[in-house]
Amino acid sequence: MTQTPRSHGRKSIAASLKPRDLMEETRLARAWTAQVITLFPQAFPGVLGESLTGKALKEGIWQLETVDLRDFGEGKHRNVDDTPAGGGAGMVLRPDVMGRVIDHALGRNPGPLVYLSPRGRRFDQQMARDWATLPGVTLICGRFEGLDQRVLDHYRIAEVSLGDFVLTGGEIAAQAMLDATVRLLPGVLGNADSTAEESHSDGLLEHPQYTRPAEWKGLPIPDVLMSGHHGEIAKWRRRMAEDLTRQRRPDLWSAYKGRTDGKS
Repeated sequence: MTQTPRSHGRKSIAASLKPRDLMEETRLARAWTAQVITLFPQAFPGVLGESLTGKALKEGIWQLETVDLRDFGEGKHRNVDDTPAGGGAGMVLRPDVMGRVIDHALGRNPGPLVYLSPRGRRFDQQMARDWATLPGVTLICGRFEGLDQRVLDHYRIAEVSLGDFVLTGGEIAAQAMLDATVRLLPGVLGNADSTAEESHSDGLLEHPQYTRPAEWKGLPIPDVLMSGHHGEIAKWRRRMAEDLTRQRRPDLWSAYKGRTDGKS
C-alpha cells in the first residue's frame, strides 16, 4: 500500500476549519521537516499556520507532513486499536498498524522518532534547541489508552511529555513542541536577540516587560528602564529574572545556581 503524506509548506494557509491537503509534488530538500503521525491530520497546521511559524511554513524554511494513521488500519473499517491485554478500560493502538506507519515514516524523515506520552521526559527549551539542529523530527500522537509497548521497544522510540497532565491526544502537544522548535530555526524570527533574552533561554524566567504609556492607571514604568543607561538596565533585568525564578520555579533556580556556582 502506497500512502501520500499530506504536506504543508509554500502554500496558502489561511485560517479554516476544513481538512488541509497542502500537497507538494516534491519535498523541499533543505527545509527542516516535521512529520506527524495522527488520527486527525485535519488538525494541522492549526496554529502553526499563523504568525511567524506560518510565514516560515509558506516560505519553505520548514515543512510539515501529516501521516493519517487510519490509512494503515486493519480491515474494511480501518481499525487501528483493540482492547487491552489483561482487561481494563479503553482501547490500545495496535502494534501491527503502528508498525506499518512507522516503517513508512522512517523512509521519509531522518530525524528522531518521538511518541508524545504523559509518562515521557518533560519537553523543555533545551530539547527544542536540540531538535532545531536536526534535519527534522517525527512525532507520534497517541490516542485512547496509548500505544502497544512492543512498538516503543522495537523501534526504541523516545517518549516525551508536554507536562504533568493528560490530554485526549497528542495533537495539541505536537503543535506546542513544534512551535517551540520552529521559532528557533534560522530565519524564522526577525530579531535573533529575542530568543536570547526570553524565558528559559539561560535557565531563568524572563524579566518583566513594559511599554508606553509611561504611566498607566497610576502605575509607572520603573525609572531604570527610562534612564537610557544600558548597563543598569541589564543589571535590573538580570536581578528581576533571578528573583522571579527563585520565587516561582525553585526547580529551575536550583539548577541555575548549580551551574553558576560551579563557574565561580
